[in-house]
Amino acid sequence: MTDHDIKTDPDKGFVLAMAAGDPRGLSGLMDEHLSRITALAYHMLGDQMAAEDIAQDVFLKAWLKAGDWEFGNAKFITWMRRVATNQCLDRLRKRKEVLSDTLPEQVDGAASAETKMTVSETKTQVTKAMTALPDRQRAALTLSHFDYVSQSEGAKILEISEAAYESLLSRARRALRTALLPQKDSLMEGLGQ
Repeated sequence: MTDHDIKTDPDKGFVLAMAAGDPRGLSGLMDEHLSRITALAYHMLGDQMAAEDIAQDVFLKAWLKAGDWEFGNAKFITWMRRVATNQCLDRLRKRKEVLSDTLPEQVDGAASAETKMTVSETKTQVTKAMTALPDRQRAALTLSHFDYVSQSEGAKILEISEAAYESLLSRARRALRTALLPQKDSLMEGLGQ
């Protein structure tokens, strides 16, 4: 990301509107990023209601932070992702119990019941393997593979160096591969390959 990219923050108008007390700024920011922040939290926590709570907190903090935001250091969405990631990590630290093994049913009128069940089982196995990862490894993997952030932005969100972020990703991928390798045949079958 270049300095020009940082200075031309696409959310600048929303942030300035919120800083001026205009609720349309928050509305615009939510239209732009609510699904992204909720999805990030969902992938980290595996719980839709908790993800929605995290998103609500992030946007409340965005409203409160807007007046103090200084453009030029990072994009506003990077800060919002950092807030969401940190809140997810806090929740994960507080609840060390195993996440639910059940996923919402996939709604697809074209898929057969058998295909739905196989896909659901595959998602369950992958979700179990993801939840077994250490929290920061899961955060790095979620940011990179579900939220599609660059390694540079991921490092900023987790407040670590790019080398440390790459290391987290590498360890997470290795752990995931090790956990899923014994189930490779059934996973590939479930994905129709």
